Amino acid sequence: MSRTFDKKIFTLFFIKIILFYCIFYFGSLAIIGFSSENGYYLDFVHRYLDYISILKISLLKGASLVAQMFGFETIQESEDLIRVIGARGVRVAISCLGIGVMSFWAAFTLSNKIHVKKKIFWLLGGLIFLWVINVCRIGLFLVSINKGWSMPFGLDHHTWFNIAAYMAIFIMIYFFEKSNNKTAIK
Repeated sequence: MSRTFDKKIFTLFFIKIILFYCIFYFGSLAIIGFSSENGYYLDFVHRYLDYISILKISLLKGASLVAQMFGFETIQESEDLIRVIGARGVRVAISCLGIGVMSFWAAFTLSNKIHVKKKIFWLLGGLIFLWVINVCRIGLFLVSINKGWSMPFGLDHHTWFNIAAYMAIFIMIYFFEKSNNKTAIK
């Protein structure tokens, strides 16, 4: 038995994706605003809910490891700047964190009707995979600006990240659906 298309189920699924996406994406932006002393600072949010800073630090540390694989020693000069010692650096801005693609993946996985264990597996696995792609992007960008490499086809590193991340999401959706259909048949 294969799953049949039902307009009501699809509409509900689509609405759930949009709602979850808005909650994750705009919720993340709210946390950024409430954690920043330049914004509407709330000490509670900064102390207990600021996962954005942890994400940024993990991206910088991971990018440093990528650069080290190419023989570069790096230093983290500030909360958002990593630099090859004695050379150029990369500033990781809010737009570099991948919040949009991660929010989409979280919205997709949580909107599906599957067992909670499987949902958590796919959610975390996908978020980690997207994080790895982002770490590689930032690390390779740091290497490329210090080696004088140009971006292929004249596209910037944000565009390349979006291409890679959404290709990864489409591939993960394919395997997610294939896995979900296999268990629905049994």
